[in-house]
Amino acid sequence: MSAGLTLAGVTISLAGRVLVPPLDLAVAPGAVTTVMGPSGSGKSTLLAHVGGFLDPAFAATGRIAVDGQDVTTLPAPERRLGILFQDDLLFPHLSVGGNLAFGLAASVRGRAERRQRIAAALADSGLAGFAERDPATLSGGQRARIALLRCLLAEPRALLLDEPFSKLDTALRRDFRRFVFEHARARSLPALLVTHDPEDAAAAGGPVVTLR
Repeated sequence: MSAGLTLAGVTISLAGRVLVPPLDLAVAPGAVTTVMGPSGSGKSTLLAHVGGFLDPAFAATGRIAVDGQDVTTLPAPERRLGILFQDDLLFPHLSVGGNLAFGLAASVRGRAERRQRIAAALADSGLAGFAERDPATLSGGQRARIALLRCLLAEPRALLLDEPFSKLDTALRRDFRRFVFEHARARSLPALLVTHDPEDAAAAGGPVVTLR
């Protein structure tokens, strides 16, 4: 199996009803594949299955591989996939720096090294000096960026994007979408995007899979 994110014959059903018919996908490093379809078509359910947190009420078959490793039966933490949802899910009791520290990979040891990684991530994203800020004081666009940075600091092998742009206004949506895709490309991360918006799919620039 090749590098990137690969789905081979993945199907998902609920109580005998097929939600996701046999699906084969190969998302190359740095590329984005978009999954579209109406509500209830199984888009987010597919992402949950790939991420390793599918509700046991669903039945799934097929294989999922990341960088050639079969992860189909692995628990979510061992898959090392980064996930962004509609909501930024920042911890309100932690500072911006504290939120980012929560996402740091376990391999990053020592207080000084952890601070340096966080400061570098913030500076790279135009948010230098934000480490001590309360998340409640941030704009929607700033919160979205922090959520992505927390995800990237965990050093994921792929990104799962569950409508992460949907709650932003048009201008912020465009900017954050570009921010996400640029970071995915820069890190050669394959990304699987779930969205209702054709503009998201167009901006992603990759194949589009439509679930009915």
